[in-house]
Amino acid sequence: MFTGIVTGIGRLREKTPPNSGRDARFVIGVPERNAAWAEIGSVALGASINCSGCCLTVVETGADWFAVDVSGETLSKTTLGDWEYGAAINLERALRMGDELGGHVVSGHVDGVGDVVANVPEHGSTRWRFRAPAPLARFIAPKGSIAINGVSLTVNEVEGAEFGVNIIPHTELVTNFGMLRPDDRVNLEIDMLARYVARLAEAS
Repeated sequence: MFTGIVTGIGRLREKTPPNSGRDARFVIGVPERNAAWAEIGSVALGASINCSGCCLTVVETGADWFAVDVSGETLSKTTLGDWEYGAAINLERALRMGDELGGHVVSGHVDGVGDVVANVPEHGSTRWRFRAPAPLARFIAPKGSIAINGVSLTVNEVEGAEFGVNIIPHTELVTNFGMLRPDDRVNLEIDMLARYVARLAEAS
């Protein structure tokens, strides 16, 4: 589990495409001079890291990098297949008992890929609009939570399949939001509570 509070921006260093009998392998460099990632080399193999919204398993580490294997299913259902050398990746280590839950409960299981519609400056922050896949739109509600590229955010308004959020300058600085542009694709994870409420309503 994660909180949606990004603790650093990593960069894709290597991308080995999948071949017969093996998944793709990504090598991700961790941010320099960042206490949260200073000891990545000692992270246990098998640990989970949220990479721009996708929970991935650490299979190898170095002094300033870690490697993950990415299945064909993950490549096809997320934006990870779009990543190229140098891609900026939002990183968050898994939540530990006793950690502060500053965002909301995030599983790191991407529900779908959305599109950036627009970003407009607004009173010092930026108003972003996204378009969600139609099957996910019913789970997104005003003042509800959503994870976009692994970032916990509050929904401002919803109009059909489009919804808006506000991003403050600090969030743009410490995540890859500052690098997004209209028509870019983003990983979306709906609020876990909304998913279960909808399922209970269907069963009643």
